[in-house]
Amino acid sequence: MLQKRSILLSGHATSVALEAEFWVVLDSVAAHLTLSRAGLMKRIDERRGRTPLASACRLLALAWASGDRSFADD
Repeated sequence: MLQKRSILLSGHATSVALEAEFWVVLDSVAAHLTLSRAGLMKRIDERRGRTPLASACRLLALAWASGDRSFADD
């Protein structure tokens, strides 16, 4: 089941719907980077290019879960 989270990006309210498991990983990424969830979403948004935001979040979570920490090095 998808869980929606509302965030403010570039002055616009938006929401992202992801499976709970992805939110758990993204919360771990945010904690590792000492960012709030909103701060992490802003960082993802700034780097996603034309990729949909939910897809960019899932891709980051999958990379992070597989041990790829390159997002943290940027």
